[in-house]
Amino acid sequence: MQNTPKGLRLQIGVFGARNAGKSSLLNRLAGQQISIVSDIAGTTTDPIEKAMELQPVGPVLLIDTAGLDDVGTLGEMRMEKSRKVLERTDLALIVSGSGTWGVLENELAKQFRNLKIPFIAVFNKSEVQQPDPELLKQLDEQKIPHVSVSSLTGDGFGDLRSAIISAAPEDFLTPQGMLPEFINGNSFSVLVTPVDIEAPKGRLILPQVQAIRDALDKDSWCVVTKENRLAECLQNLTREPDLVVTDSQMFAQVSKIVPEHVPLTSFSILLARQKTDLAVCASGAAAIDFLEDGSRVLIAEACTHHPVGEDIGTVKIPALLRKKTGKALQIEHFRGHDFPADLSEFSLVIHCGACMFNRREMLTRMEFCRTKGVAFTNYGVCIAHCVGILERALRPFPGIYESYTAAVQGKRS
Repeated sequence: MQNTPKGLRLQIGVFGARNAGKSSLLNRLAGQQISIVSDIAGTTTDPIEKAMELQPVGPVLLIDTAGLDDVGTLGEMRMEKSRKVLERTDLALIVSGSGTWGVLENELAKQFRNLKIPFIAVFNKSEVQQPDPELLKQLDEQKIPHVSVSSLTGDGFGDLRSAIISAAPEDFLTPQGMLPEFINGNSFSVLVTPVDIEAPKGRLILPQVQAIRDALDKDSWCVVTKENRLAECLQNLTREPDLVVTDSQMFAQVSKIVPEHVPLTSFSILLARQKTDLAVCASGAAAIDFLEDGSRVLIAEACTHHPVGEDIGTVKIPALLRKKTGKALQIEHFRGHDFPADLSEFSLVIHCGACMFNRREMLTRMEFCRTKGVAFTNYGVCIAHCVGILERALRPFPGIYESYTAAVQGKRS
């Protein structure tokens, strides 16, 4: 399970003031020395991550952060990095090392409530000081779960693990599969998986692996083929597949081979459905038709790899957009967890499939775009729209298909 991608892990952020014992708590919870621990305030400067297994939740990612009471110019920069972790936190631990609950902790609790992120109050250093019973009563009245632990002795960590399991979002205990619900033990899929220059050597890309695993989990079966053998593959099947899934870049080619009545979609669209709100991505793609000369488009890539060859984000999508619109567009790129705080000048955000991000971070980005009035879509949806086959790619999802066609008709009218 150590190979489980970050985006599929429950991401647990550890927040609090400097010297609250956040790093020692993470080390004790992980069972090894991950973060540097010292008595010097501000030892942790950048978020530190540790992947581990926590049953019955499964794979989790612990994220240690810098103290949110830091000072000075560098301190503000460290705190900004800690605040960015909020965007991808599924469950938060608010750590107090003095047995108290003050302005900082209350402000964090308020932020987590607003973001609908479950959180736990953790009183560390219990070997030195226990929280006042009256304080615990107040937390109970506010329905804030709390535990007291000692990172030095290990006391209370069983309670902390139980609290984490209780507070974990339900969807991490019962995650949504990659393939549509109609794929089951009585159906099968054909997965068209081209091997291009960006695929890891000797491996498939993550969404393809996830689709295969989901088929197995559903007690279904699948046939995997490259695009140049697809026609031969379909001819040799004893019956038509219930679904064909292809790489987005091969959609136009594959759609000419797969009969019109056979459901066809892409790995990227399935990933958008799993990680984001596919209806929003579909509606956002309709905004492509109304870009003007000089319109600014943001292309966001979750991975921080160096673009190679005909890179999809830096080469292929910009070319498709310019061909589709015929406009002189201004296209900018952001990678990793970096994302502009000011979207006021952008007309559209196009995001990668985000196989390395979790759903919460993607929904946070989508909501941020919505509040700024900026259309949002993803790579696969964008490509399908640009080559004129998005309607077909959305047919396996009736409600989303209807919202997309309504958005297109609404903008045209």
